[in-house]
Amino acid sequence: MAVLTRLSVRDFRNIERGEIEVPEEGIALIGENGQGKTNLLEAIYYFHLLRSVRGGRDQDLVRFEAPAFHIAAGVVTDGRHDVSAAFARVGGRKKVVVDGGEVGRLSDGLGALPSVMLSPRDADIVSGGPSERRRFLDVVLALTSRRYLGALQTYRSALARRNAALREVGRTGRGEDGVAVWEPALAENGAVLLAERWAWVLRYAEDFATLCRVIGERAAVAMCYETKIERPADAYGALLSELERKRGSDIKRGITHVGPHRDDLGIALGGRDLRLFGSAGQRRTAAIALRMLEARTLRERNGSEPVLLLDDPFAELDVRRGEHILALLHEGGVGQTILAVPRPTDVPREFTRLQRWCIYEGVLSREGA
Repeated sequence: MAVLTRLSVRDFRNIERGEIEVPEEGIALIGENGQGKTNLLEAIYYFHLLRSVRGGRDQDLVRFEAPAFHIAAGVVTDGRHDVSAAFARVGGRKKVVVDGGEVGRLSDGLGALPSVMLSPRDADIVSGGPSERRRFLDVVLALTSRRYLGALQTYRSALARRNAALREVGRTGRGEDGVAVWEPALAENGAVLLAERWAWVLRYAEDFATLCRVIGERAAVAMCYETKIERPADAYGALLSELERKRGSDIKRGITHVGPHRDDLGIALGGRDLRLFGSAGQRRTAAIALRMLEARTLRERNGSEPVLLLDDPFAELDVRRGEHILALLHEGGVGQTILAVPRPTDVPREFTRLQRWCIYEGVLSREGA
């Protein structure tokens, strides 16, 4: 089980200074909206992804008028570790330190504290555009597969270079070979992304449908991987062929139009696109099921329960669905939990054992202290 033992926060979002010793079972953090409870959860999650869970830039995480942010934590995973991360506005440098040594590559510090965060914003995974769902898949797979992470990094680099070459050819009318040279790398690494995404969806599609049903969705919910590559058994050859075939139109438009960066995770409700035809509650249900699968993937591949970050997770859900979600969480075995809610009365009875902290205008205090 992954455990956060202590947390130190300096100039992160609206938190000027905060220190918490965290019990093994976790804490309940209570604060009205806008006081900083989500910011604290974001600081904890930073040790998993090394970037904002809300998609913000590192410079946007630095407290207003502060020169830098610094967060540090004691964690227990395969042993006891000290980790820290900092970002300075001047120079834009990010520094990640594990057990006293700065990591050579940021990717070496990913997953220092395996975590999964559930919040009302998760509905964007379902209701947003394809990029939201691709990002979900990329986070789940990159944090559990070094092969996927390496392929993703190389693919993005090759994609940026091919797109730059496309624009150059479109501007000058010369240098098509400069476009073609990046296509083998795109095909090779794109094939890895496609294979792992397909495998994940195939592995968890039935579990996804079951989770949605148990949470309370009566209509059939399904997920599938949507791609234009028609030969999954030969993804490399299919990608290479498509890149060559569409090179001319890509030059005209200045962008690459085929590959896993254009794919989607399709989610259907009763055979229709949930994004278009589902209610807010149905989209939340599907998003929570995806987060539960994220936790299951981390548990199965890493061999330990991730830290569960719950940011007012039952807001906008009816009582019945909320109760079913709590039952699912406890049935699967809940590890350390950091629960953030607006009011003490919002703490579910299942989490009343948690030590309570309060946050007001970015200042942390122990309840009753």
